[in-house]
Amino acid sequence: MGGLWDELGRKLADRWLTLLVLPGALYLAVAIAAHILGQSHALDIHQLTGQVTTWARAPAASTVGGQVVLLAAAVAVSAAAGLAAQGLGSVIERLALAAGWHAWPSPLCHLAASRVTRRRHRWDKAHAAYHRDYELARQARIAGDRLDPAERHKAYRARTRIAAERPDRPTWSGDRIHAVNVRLDRDCHLDLATVWPYLWLTVPEPVRAEITTARQALTRATTLGGWALLYAPLTAWWWPAVLITAVVAVTAWQRTRTTADTYALLLETAARLHTGDLARHLGIDHTGLLTPDVGEALTHLLHTQPPPPPAAG
Repeated sequence: MGGLWDELGRKLADRWLTLLVLPGALYLAVAIAAHILGQSHALDIHQLTGQVTTWARAPAASTVGGQVVLLAAAVAVSAAAGLAAQGLGSVIERLALAAGWHAWPSPLCHLAASRVTRRRHRWDKAHAAYHRDYELARQARIAGDRLDPAERHKAYRARTRIAAERPDRPTWSGDRIHAVNVRLDRDCHLDLATVWPYLWLTVPEPVRAEITTARQALTRATTLGGWALLYAPLTAWWWPAVLITAVVAVTAWQRTRTTADTYALLLETAARLHTGDLARHLGIDHTGLLTPDVGEALTHLLHTQPPPPPAAG
């Protein structure tokens, strides 16, 4: 039992160090550089090293006790910055996935609705172009010919850059995850929100591990966006922070889209491959992969509905 607690403690310490302290230490170093150099001497390495050397020779930093206090303070500030980045990342994640955008406060809700409308208009045009090329290719195959797929693939990529399915949320990442619900409902008559808690407990452990890893990667990507927000105020004191903020923000944006796509793909794959097993566990006679009849039966079986109100008497 002691070995288990020791291993758990080491994993927690490693996670705390990796996710909070190290990124926070980098942020602290950039903040110190911004404080020392300012805008007028933004790239003066000699001034930076000279000031740091002066601080290192101070009486408070020359004793063991002073060094311990300084190290503890640096770790605490780094961890606090890491926690702040995680908090901001949670806000960014809610905005990026936009699952409940209809309930956002009035200004944000109106902006989101306007963006959804614009994205739907663009998607409809791109979908019409792709469908036209798809029909031409289908008719050519029926006639025994084969068209060059380059234009059709180009039209498909243009549509997918907007959204995988017709937009329902103001962001690409949110629509990518929402597309899983749309496809499963359309193709398999399955309400994933109703079935997922039961499915999650029945899928094999490797599948759960892959989905959990993908979800954590999405959280880390949005946390990186939180770091970009923390770096942004430093630009008022030190212009190179603009470059750092831009790089971190662009990286966070790209990673959020990539990890959202991976997470959505794993959710849909797990549902299509393993919902049949769930149906058999619940006594629904079925073999093979998910079908519309099974999806509808599972949704009806697992959906709970309050009783009707009492008759007026």
